Amino acid sequence: MPNTKAMRLRLRTLLFEKAYLTGDFVLSSGKHSAHYFDCRRVTLDPEGLALASELLIEKMRQASLAAIGGLAIGADPLVAGVVATSLRLDYPINGFIVRKEQKQHGTGKKIEGSLIAGTKVAIVDDVVTSGGSIIEAANSCLSEGLEPAAAYALVDREEGGAEEISRACGLELEPLFKYSELFG
Repeated sequence: MPNTKAMRLRLRTLLFEKAYLTGDFVLSSGKHSAHYFDCRRVTLDPEGLALASELLIEKMRQASLAAIGGLAIGADPLVAGVVATSLRLDYPINGFIVRKEQKQHGTGKKIEGSLIAGTKVAIVDDVVTSGGSIIEAANSCLSEGLEPAAAYALVDREEGGAEEISRACGLELEPLFKYSELFG
């Protein structure tokens, strides 16, 4: 059993050191914010990705889920990290990526990965503000016959996204960190 308390503490430190920025930012929702989490600075860092992946795998193990995916590009590093780390932790997890638009060539897929219809999946994103990316990924999964069973994020900005995900998809967002936990 990993020392999740120590892992969370170190990941929290990395989020502050690498991902938390202040200034004037336009979010994907179009809203302006004086603070921003550029979580790819953590999910593309070896230590940050390893910590986030192990913590997500523990959540998935507890929920008995064997597949994780999300909307490109925020979910991509987390999905790859979980998939790669899961084998080492003796809990193999399959991954998938949801394209923003259906592919117009080759296989014409919107979801990349090898999953069987009916598979219960976790949807993941790096940061949740409005919840739109998780909702879009969950709806794409439903249209492909997959069953979204959990929603995870590295950071929930606590700006209504969790409530919107619950309303739109019936999923409870389980972030590794809430904004209030990071600054509380």
